[in-house]
Amino acid sequence: MRGRFTGLAVALGISLTGCGVQPTGVVGAGEPASGLTHGARLYFATAGGLRAVPVGDREIKNLAAVVKLLLAGPPPGGRADGLTSFVELPGFTATGKGAHVTLRLYGAYPGTGRDQGTGQLVCTLARAQSVLAPEVRTDDVEVTLLPSEGAALGPYRCAEFLNR
Repeated sequence: MRGRFTGLAVALGISLTGCGVQPTGVVGAGEPASGLTHGARLYFATAGGLRAVPVGDREIKNLAAVVKLLLAGPPPGGRADGLTSFVELPGFTATGKGAHVTLRLYGAYPGTGRDQGTGQLVCTLARAQSVLAPEVRTDDVEVTLLPSEGAALGPYRCAEFLNR
């Protein structure tokens, strides 16, 4: 019986060490990872698409507060790094429940629904909702924009606007 176990161990050892994978040097993988990470983020537009910027030490207590931060524009030095904002809003209210967020706008919305400004809103609100409701994943949040003039836009998910 002992011989069988020894033979099995030797065969297993040989098969694991002889798999044919050879060591390689450093392999370039392109740009650093971007997109969804932990904590509250504001999303700003760049020539390469949307970029997440940490909110920092500010506590997010509601969705309206995070939209106001977004409307204030990129952080100091952000414009020099290529960050900009295309978000223009008339008055608004923002509400969220579970994986659903609604942004009601008081007036017409200047975006098309498939533009970077809309992406900034959708991704920022989705991230904020996942911070406010930790049981909800950012990827699952759907954001709908309801202008008082014109048709509803969405629901959209942040992933629709990343890496475009």
